[in-house]
Amino acid sequence: MTSLEQSWSRAWEHLQLSPPGDLFSTLIAAYNEPHRSYHSLQHLKECVAHFSEAIDLAVQPGEVELALWFHDAIYDIRGQHNELRSAEWAKQILIQAGAGTGVQQRVHGLIMATRHDAIPRDSDQQLIVDIDLAILGATPARFNEYDEQVRTEYSWVPSFLYNMKRKDVLRSFLIREQIYSTCRFRELYEHQARVNMQTAVS
Repeated sequence: MTSLEQSWSRAWEHLQLSPPGDLFSTLIAAYNEPHRSYHSLQHLKECVAHFSEAIDLAVQPGEVELALWFHDAIYDIRGQHNELRSAEWAKQILIQAGAGTGVQQRVHGLIMATRHDAIPRDSDQQLIVDIDLAILGATPARFNEYDEQVRTEYSWVPSFLYNMKRKDVLRSFLIREQIYSTCRFRELYEHQARVNMQTAVS
C-alpha cells in the first residue's frame, strides 16, 4: 500500500465512513492533470507526509486529512473559485457517504481556509494552513523548484505582471508577525521560509 493509499484509508477510518469506490482514482487523476505543475500529485504527497508527522495536532484528524485531499481537487489555472468548488465537491461526497452536517461544514471550512485570505480560526484550520504553507520553508532547492512550478502554471501571464504579483504575494507573508500558526511548524519552517521568500523578492 502506498503512502497515499494509507492516507486515504486512514482519513475515512477516522471519519467512520466509506468513500465512493472510484473516488480515490478520480482524485489521483485530478492531481495528475497536465496543466498542473505545482498543484499536483507531488504537492498532495508532501501535504500528506506533513500531516502524518503532525497528526497528533489534529482535533478531528479524519476531517483534516480529507480536506487535504480535496483542497486542490479542482484547479483551473485561470479560475477564481477553485477552493470553493473543491469544498463544494467534498461536501457533496460527504453527504453521499452519510456524514453529519457538522462534519460537512467543518471540512468545507478547512478547504476554504487554504485560500490564505484570513487568519485561520481554529486549531484544525491552523494545522491545514500550516501544512499547505510548509513549502515556503522547504530547502532552498525545493523552494526554487516550487517557485518555477508556480510560474509554469501562470505561463500565460506576462513576465512583468507575474513578477510584480508574485512578489506582492510573498511580501504579504513576510509582513506577517508569524507565518505559521502552530508551534511545531513555526519551529521547523519559519526561519527558512523567511530566508527563502526574502531571497525571492530581493
